[in-house]
Amino acid sequence: MNFEKIRIFWLAALITLIVAALVWIYLGPQAALIAGLLIILEITFSFENAVINAKTLSRLSHFWQQIFMTIGIAIAVFGMRIVFPLVLVAITGQISVPAVLDLALNHPHEYSEQLESSMPTIAAFGSAFLMMVFLHYFIFENKGKHWLKPFEGLIARLPKSWLTAPLLTLVVVLVVNGLLAPQLFMTLVIAGVMGIVTHMLISGLITVLEHRELAKSGALLTGWAGFAGFLYLEVLDASFSFDGVIGAFAITDSVILIAAGLGAGAVWVRSMTVYLVRHKTLAKYVFLEQGAHYAIGLLAIVLLLNSKVHVPEVVTGLAGVGIIIVALIASKRLAPQVERI
Repeated sequence: MNFEKIRIFWLAALITLIVAALVWIYLGPQAALIAGLLIILEITFSFENAVINAKTLSRLSHFWQQIFMTIGIAIAVFGMRIVFPLVLVAITGQISVPAVLDLALNHPHEYSEQLESSMPTIAAFGSAFLMMVFLHYFIFENKGKHWLKPFEGLIARLPKSWLTAPLLTLVVVLVVNGLLAPQLFMTLVIAGVMGIVTHMLISGLITVLEHRELAKSGALLTGWAGFAGFLYLEVLDASFSFDGVIGAFAITDSVILIAAGLGAGAVWVRSMTVYLVRHKTLAKYVFLEQGAHYAIGLLAIVLLLNSKVHVPEVVTGLAGVGIIIVALIASKRLAPQVERI
């Protein structure tokens, strides 16, 4: 028996069992089945998030890794998948939070409609933030070996300036929103600029504090540098989570079921991140990180097109998982001697 896996995944398994039992007792077996589907949905949507998180988490000290798995889980479950959508609906719909909570609990169909109407603005923010993650990685990271050589070779020749990714992202945001959503142009562009600025502020803060910490100790990031890394992980999680919440309403309009299923799924994703870090999976499978960033780039494009074209969330999630599977296969072909995950 692999006790290492048990040690990492026991919390996710325990929470899943508790959620399944409570839903079965109070809402019935059919609701328990729906909760299980929502857990799978969350894992599918966020698998690439786990891979990206692993890179940042591996640079944090043990203390901040524990914070990620304790306080971070609480933020992911209650903050990003329950409170976050409620606040967004309240802001975009100009409704009080108590009124939105009443809609969510007593009029879930109306709540889902309000959430859908908020999606273009939130998608504009999320798409810009994720596009910054995508471009920043391929411009600055020393990957050692290209996977898709024509694209990666081309983008590697771009100026390695802190302005390159923001300017490219801004151009894409302006052009796409100008063509697809002229009636919402300023709203979506402002949201996109906020996504760009958020990434620049957090990544810049990480860089400054990281240099300071490494200069002092040469060790993993602690203190404010660790906090900045933790904050980056939470914002990244928010960019992924909203799409999952919208997709969940295609399965059920029960806010309680959605919170239970997506919350349990989020714990599995966090545990997967820790597993990837502990087993140094990104080092073993050299194209896995690139595959995850291509999946993020795909999600950024889908969110950017959201104002005009709706791509089913299941299609986006499965496409992201598919890209990562192809990256794993390519990695194993490059190094067939690598042990399995």
